[in-house]
Amino acid sequence: MSHTPHATEPPRAVARLDHTVVYASHRQLSADFLAAVLGLEVGAPFGPFLPVDLGNGVTLDYYEKTDEPIQSQHYAFLVPEERFDGMIDRLEALGVTYYADPGHTRPGRVNDLFGGRGAYFDDPDGHNMEIMTRPYVRP
Repeated sequence: MSHTPHATEPPRAVARLDHTVVYASHRQLSADFLAAVLGLEVGAPFGPFLPVDLGNGVTLDYYEKTDEPIQSQHYAFLVPEERFDGMIDRLEALGVTYYADPGHTRPGRVNDLFGGRGAYFDDPDGHNMEIMTRPYVRP
């Protein structure tokens, strides 16, 4: 007999992301960059990986890949509203251009999607990083 949840019941977690590998041409440079922007620390090496703990049980494990070009990926980070301005300040201090849109056509601006604020920027290997203070509203 299957159980159909009522509309008022929260969804149950079936799986939670624990970690993901981020390819980098220089793992230390890329891990240090993201940690600096987000105000986090780079962890101790774990085998060939250099972790950045996001503080929610998920790590980004930077892996140095030098045998072929790095394919750009997109990583979006839900960040506290009170920390967003500091992240923008750190991007500016690092000389990194941020954009209001994922296509990088509105430089030096933030967006106001879903009642929050957000911005996009490239990491040293061209990964399209996003910081946002409100999650996307999905249908």
